[in-house]
Amino acid sequence: MLAVSRPLRSFPALLLSVALLVAGCSSSGTAKVGDPAPEISGTTLDGQPLTLSSLRGRPVVVNFWASWCVPCRAEFPVLKDELAKHAADGLEIIGVVYKDSAGPARQFVTSFGATWPSVIDPTGSIATAYRVVAPPQSYFIDRQGILRSIQIGQIETQDFDQQYPAISK
Repeated sequence: MLAVSRPLRSFPALLLSVALLVAGCSSSGTAKVGDPAPEISGTTLDGQPLTLSSLRGRPVVVNFWASWCVPCRAEFPVLKDELAKHAADGLEIIGVVYKDSAGPARQFVTSFGATWPSVIDPTGSIATAYRVVAPPQSYFIDRQGILRSIQIGQIETQDFDQQYPAISK
């Protein structure tokens, strides 16, 4: 399932969404709904190693974000609330810092009280594997490591509620 969070109300928003979809479909990335999610392996903002495969058996949301991304500012509190709401299910969130520096990213995480790890993607290889065009973009991965849906644009509570059941089983 490919989701766009809100109805598009303007022509520029429509053009941007079409460009994102076309770029995502024609990109050389490997992330496709129904296939195993591409591995994520990197170093978090606090210097710890992290791999997506180490979270197998848990539902995971991979969220590409940046400190300069305005919709990411509205999305982080939603992710924080959903992580707390689904703690008993074992929900994990992995942030991937998209085209941003570690310093501003650390400040952003601190200011929003994000408790989930965020991996630095200095070469853009993770974003390429996931066919990311612009943040925020999120990927819902089930307990078996299968990509079940992609959210292009900001996640709102109703978007999360719609997509989460497919990965929590």
